[in-house]
Amino acid sequence: MNSITIARPSIVQPVDPIWRSVRDEAMEAVNRDPLLAAFLYSTILNQESLEEAVIHRLAERLDHQDIGSDLIRQTFNAMLADDPDWSTTVRVDIKAYYDRDPACDRFIMPVLYFKGFHAIQTHRLAHWLWNQGRRDFALYLQSRSSSVFQTDINPAARIGKGIFVDHATGLVVGETAVIEDDVSILHGVTLGGTGKAGGDRHPK
Repeated sequence: MNSITIARPSIVQPVDPIWRSVRDEAMEAVNRDPLLAAFLYSTILNQESLEEAVIHRLAERLDHQDIGSDLIRQTFNAMLADDPDWSTTVRVDIKAYYDRDPACDRFIMPVLYFKGFHAIQTHRLAHWLWNQGRRDFALYLQSRSSSVFQTDINPAARIGKGIFVDHATGLVVGETAVIEDDVSILHGVTLGGTGKAGGDRHPK
């Protein structure tokens, strides 16, 4: 005799809980303040992934008549294709803000508003370009980031993941500086040179 067994529904865990939280928070923000709907839809809700949302936000902030947002977006996507680890890094960076910044009670906040997060992600692109030998583009992004975010991070500097930069204004990171994983940095910090003419001359 044939029988039919009705199984309990499978519980599917979210593949990307941070992205799901960001989207939920965006929709909640739209409901609270419909005047922000166009901004939140274009930046978050119309994007297919967290990577696309972060890239869109950064491209719009870095947009300039010299190099427009489309080219910035294309370059970020090229970095992501070459270095898929950025997907993990950007999530760990967002989590660092959520865990360590008392003013950050939503995952969406670094993505949309925090210039320290934006400056670090811009540096990650500049550092990738630097290592690709595209040093003028890397230096352009350093300069543009300095104008937009009030930070000055040399594209050669090595920065780990899980980085929280509080406020960020006035942060200076020199060429041979190394910042390891899970570091928190206050605004106005200078990791400057030791005065040596060359070689390894910045803090680690």
